Amino acid sequence: MKTFRLRNMVAVAAIVVAMTAQAQPYASRLTQYEPEIESIINRMTLEEKIDMLHGKNMFSSAGIPRLGIADMEYADGPFGIREEMEPHSWNSLGLTTDSATFFPTGSALAATWSTEWAYAYGQGMGREARLRGKDMILGPAINIQRIPTGGRTYEYLSEDPLLSGMLAVAYTRGTQDAGTAVCLKHYALNNQEDYRGFVDVRVSDRAMHEIYLRPFEMAVREADAWGVMAAYNKVNGRWCSENEHLLNTILRQQWGFPGMVISDWGGVHSTVDAVASGMNVEMPGQRYMGKALLDSVRAGVVSEEVINRRVREILRVRMTVMPIDPKVANSRPVGNDEEMATALEVARRSIVLLKNENLLPIDTKKVRTIAVIGENAVTRMALGGVGAGVKTRKEVTPLEGLQTLLGNKVKLIYCKGYNSYDRKSRDKKQNPVQQPERKLVNEAVKAAKKADLVIFFAGDNREVETEGSDRKSITLHSGQDQLAEALAKANPRMVTVIVSGGPVNVNTVSAVSGALLASWFNGSMGGQALAEVLTGQVSPSGKLPLTWPKALDDVPAYATGSYPQQISNNSQGDIFVGLVNNQSNERRQQLIANYAEESMVGYRWYDRQKKEVAYPFGFGLSYAQFEYSDLSVQPTAEGFDVCFTLANSSQMDAEEVAQVYVSRPDSHIDRPVKELKGFQRVALKGGERKAVTISVRRSDLCHWDEAAQTWMLEPGILNVQVGGSSAQLPLSATVVI
Repeated sequence: MKTFRLRNMVAVAAIVVAMTAQAQPYASRLTQYEPEIESIINRMTLEEKIDMLHGKNMFSSAGIPRLGIADMEYADGPFGIREEMEPHSWNSLGLTTDSATFFPTGSALAATWSTEWAYAYGQGMGREARLRGKDMILGPAINIQRIPTGGRTYEYLSEDPLLSGMLAVAYTRGTQDAGTAVCLKHYALNNQEDYRGFVDVRVSDRAMHEIYLRPFEMAVREADAWGVMAAYNKVNGRWCSENEHLLNTILRQQWGFPGMVISDWGGVHSTVDAVASGMNVEMPGQRYMGKALLDSVRAGVVSEEVINRRVREILRVRMTVMPIDPKVANSRPVGNDEEMATALEVARRSIVLLKNENLLPIDTKKVRTIAVIGENAVTRMALGGVGAGVKTRKEVTPLEGLQTLLGNKVKLIYCKGYNSYDRKSRDKKQNPVQQPERKLVNEAVKAAKKADLVIFFAGDNREVETEGSDRKSITLHSGQDQLAEALAKANPRMVTVIVSGGPVNVNTVSAVSGALLASWFNGSMGGQALAEVLTGQVSPSGKLPLTWPKALDDVPAYATGSYPQQISNNSQGDIFVGLVNNQSNERRQQLIANYAEESMVGYRWYDRQKKEVAYPFGFGLSYAQFEYSDLSVQPTAEGFDVCFTLANSSQMDAEEVAQVYVSRPDSHIDRPVKELKGFQRVALKGGERKAVTISVRRSDLCHWDEAAQTWMLEPGILNVQVGGSSAQLPLSATVVI
């Protein structure tokens, strides 16, 4: 192991990195209109100011027509622009011009480990929002995936704050470069859907900053995010919508955020505390920040200066984002070739090959008949469940993708195999795991016996993984494990494709399958991308953005007993579902979510506990073979560069995601065994070698000092490891800082 001394980095016990309570570290585009905004505020009546601080319609808040200030139009959600809704309901307007591209969902984007394609993704979302007349996208969704069962795991990015943060920065820049504001969500620590409307998250300041807030901080400070959405839950005793520490101390003072904060729909619980703590817009109504707020100002309980501050923050965004004439919005088709091409490129790079015993890529010279088994081969994932969905113009299913690429070469036999879980016909609170249907199994087994190859499509759907509730299990629903075993007995040449937004239990299917892939909820072009990977037109290059555990009991939140929480009155439903159904969102019982694992989330926990997992963080195979060599570490003004050679020793063109992890063996504070500190996607032609440099920033080596309330860098020995996953790191060096 080589040792490098980086003398120009630090020479004291700990240095404060200038990242916190200092002057705003970036020149935000939001602050260029201050004189005009001051003039506008001086001409506004108090009633007009208050009118801007709450929803006007279901997805808009008011402007000032007499002063030429347009309404703010919001677009749900983070992976596609939702169809147009009636002004005061959740009913569709039924237009024919309001479709959009269904982009791969958050976990799929994260599996690309590509900031380049995250930027393109955000830019595509921003362009489509403009065509649809929207000013702000309710996304990206960047909460840490604390539990694999989380109902919005498919929307979120990763269990790792650096990977989440770097992708959030790229997505934000792409969207805002296209002229649309982002709204980072859900701020903060909205890591579960069960009881999210009344759970109180208790977490240490250090874990909060280092893990859960870090992606938000990066998107605000490095990408100049213009909007933030406050989460439903409480954090350390205060609702996020009225949390002075989160909204004012951290977001506005420490990070220098000049933009606007909106509530999640129905997520405001007070008038005075909300507006004083930093809430700008109550959505979608005006229960607390309408007449009640006006009366509070007139009574002297809230100063007009506070109101002016909240209005100023909204106007900064309104002046920066050009409004779209309502007559122009939705007049041109959305979901065009350019955005579909981006969705395809992201999907290609997201697919993770977990196992391959020489079954893939499909050799059409030997494989003449393929049995395609499983309802997920034909299920469209743009819509379903509760929350964000996309009325897309196009969604290529896996079966359609295979038919297009193989239809003239190979006979495809499709069998349903199982009936997917449907929330509408079954009790959602029950575990959707049930026994296989014998008739469907028999039909699938019969087809498997006739085939040269079986492709089994397993996993979840958008009814199983949904906003508003968490999965109760990661066991494959609808008897898929039993079906997989029956198929493997009929034909051992079986490829299993997991279609899901998050981890499932693959212990059974992995054991009986010769190849295993994760293909996510992969957007409008997901079926084409998967077919290209299966047939070898594209080498798989996705890497897992979160660990796939062997069992739920191994997951840190479950292992420490902090999740799931117990509730005495299970009739208290979800806050958002209650809003949609016109039910009260008052919650009498408060639940505590004690983050007992602290910073040891995901792979950090499994490393510490030496717990075997099904597939580790950062893992993903390829049809190519890669070799790492020649490691060196060079100091830079911002930190250090990790330099090495990456070679493709096969003849197939492919891409590899190289990853850099750092450990601190002699640290005086508690730290993980290792942490991701850099990564880069590298394209290599067959036989090609490339010199690769991955920069590690000093700011990403810091820890949060609770006493000083700032980031600090501890000097000492760093072990730097490089490789293709968190569990395969062939290169290592020691660095002294």
